[in-house]
Amino acid sequence: MTPQEIQAALEAIIYAADEPATLDQIARALGVEKVEARAALDLLVAAYQTDDRGIEVRKVAHGWKFYTKAQHHDVVRKFIKSLQPPLRLTMPALETLAVIAYKQPATVPEINEIRGVNVGGVIKTLLEKHLITTAGRKPVIGRPILYRTSRQFLMRFGLSDLEELPSLKEFEQLAQAALGSDEGVAPVEPDDASATAAGAAASATTTASGEPASEDSEAARAASAGATPFDQS
Repeated sequence: MTPQEIQAALEAIIYAADEPATLDQIARALGVEKVEARAALDLLVAAYQTDDRGIEVRKVAHGWKFYTKAQHHDVVRKFIKSLQPPLRLTMPALETLAVIAYKQPATVPEINEIRGVNVGGVIKTLLEKHLITTAGRKPVIGRPILYRTSRQFLMRFGLSDLEELPSLKEFEQLAQAALGSDEGVAPVEPDDASATAAGAAASATTTASGEPASEDSEAARAASAGATPFDQS
């Protein structure tokens, strides 16, 4: 294929992909070496950076996907909300998600201790919304299930990988942007009304790798600015 044909095919692949297309997937589909595929990706990313484009190609969850640009987020959000209800999570669910994100992999007893309440119901909700997934069992008495954030979590919050997790304060801003500001936060569940963010904040101040979370995460700034996935349906 000519360079122009590769660019056109690459654009079509990323547009058609339900999940971020990885470099390996792209190279195989195009029938080229990864070096050539990456060069084509860089050109495509640059082509969509111009001001006359409403979308861009971003690297998230170890792949590439079309996203709307931050400056168009408000109008896109209004449009999406007119089509379907937003993802709604209770504040306890957001706090539990934060604990898992920063302490993963974590068991329910460990999360219960941090939150100070039983999070069994919240864990079920997060699993149903595909924001977390299981990660085997901890080798201790009882072998409790371990939980970690999912690929969908990275996509929802516009993160390339877990190393881009921001500070907890930035995570709150990021969550509000990803879930539709305060409108995406559902009422607190009655059996979890006593829970507060303080418990999660006190015990979840490090990243999954054990290092302090960055206070000036580039990913957090981008996500909290309002970039949203480009709806291809």
